[in-house]
Amino acid sequence: MQYKNATILLGLMAMLATPVSAQNEPHFDEDGPFREGEGFGTPATCETMADWIDRVPDYGGRISMVIDGAIVENHFDGALAYLIMCEPEDIQVMCITYHDHDASDEIVRFAGGYNRNAERQIILDPCLVYPAD
Repeated sequence: MQYKNATILLGLMAMLATPVSAQNEPHFDEDGPFREGEGFGTPATCETMADWIDRVPDYGGRISMVIDGAIVENHFDGALAYLIMCEPEDIQVMCITYHDHDASDEIVRFAGGYNRNAERQIILDPCLVYPAD
């Protein structure tokens, strides 16, 4: 009985030690706005986001996204700022951050943890706002 348990245990250990094949790893387009973990990709824009939204890699871990554009709406509740980029007819991106920014024509960069909220809505949380390059 002990031999059988040891064989099962060794088999399970071997399975866990086997590296995941490259076929199972997500593909992050090097020209795209999405990156695994905390990386920065090539920023999307309000005009290009429609081309990218359905090309998010299938990945169970953290995905970061970057986008450049103007803040069209802002809401501040005293603790968190909810900044919105892109017009309602586009795919809107909300940045949830701690620092309030006024809506303006100034082009800024949102960078943060990607979450698709609805067909045409993305939430970046947590998110940081940077001057666009």
